[in-house]
Amino acid sequence: MVDNRYATALVIGSVLSLLATVYLSVGVGTQHWYRYNSPQVNHDSSNVSELREDFINGDFEEKIYSETMYRLNGTLGLWWRCIQVPSRSQSHWFREPDPTLETQCVSFTLPQQFSLKLKYDGNHSSEDLLRTYLWRSQFLLPLVSLALVFLSGLVGVCACLCRSFTPTFGVGVLHLLAGLCSLGTVSCFLAGMDLLHQYSKPPGGVEGSLGWSLYLALISFPLQMMAAALFLWAAKSHRKNYTRIIAYRVA
Repeated sequence: MVDNRYATALVIGSVLSLLATVYLSVGVGTQHWYRYNSPQVNHDSSNVSELREDFINGDFEEKIYSETMYRLNGTLGLWWRCIQVPSRSQSHWFREPDPTLETQCVSFTLPQQFSLKLKYDGNHSSEDLLRTYLWRSQFLLPLVSLALVFLSGLVGVCACLCRSFTPTFGVGVLHLLAGLCSLGTVSCFLAGMDLLHQYSKPPGGVEGSLGWSLYLALISFPLQMMAAALFLWAAKSHRKNYTRIIAYRVA
C-alpha cells in the first residue's frame, strides 16, 4: 500500500511534468525567442523585395540574414528565423500608406544547425568555436530534456505495472537532469545572442527583446525541478517508512 501523501506527491509531480513538457515543446517549436523592433521601413522600396528574396532563397550566411532581421522586425527561434514584409496580395498599382505586413519564416535545416559560426573583424572572418558549440547545445539540449521526460514516463509506467515504488527515485533523477537541460538551453541561447551582437551589432534605433517562446522554455525549468523534488521526496520517504515497518515486524 502507498501512503496518501506519497500518492498525492506522485500525482502533482506528474501534472507538473506534463505542463513542463508542453511548455518546452511549444517553446522549441515556435520562433519567438528573440525579437528585433526596427524603425520605420520604407516597404515600397525595391531593396525590401531583394532582402526578402535573399532571406528566403539565398545562401545560408548568418551575417546576411541577421542584418535582414535587424531591418525587417525579425524574430529568431531555435528552428526558425522570420521577417515581416508587405503582403504579396497587395496591388502593385496602389500602395497603401500603411501596408499590411505578413511574417515569412525560413527553417534551419539539420546541416545548418551544426554549421560553424564565424566572428567578423572588419573584412576578415574566423571560426568562432564558442558560439558554434553554444548553438549546437541550444539545439540538442531541449531534445535531450524531452527525451529524458519521455524515458521517465516509461519508467513510471513500468513501476505501476510492476507495483513497485522503487523506480520513483530514478524518475526524479531523470526529471532533475531534464530541468538542467532546459535551463542550459536558455543559457546557451542568451550567451550566443550576446556574442552575436558583439560581432554583428544591430544598427542604431533597432531594439532587441526576449520573446514569449524563450519564457515558455524558461518556465519549464522550475516545473521540472519541482516535479523532480516531489518524486525524490516520495521515493526517499516511502523507503524510510517501509524500512521502519519491516524493522517493526522483525522486532
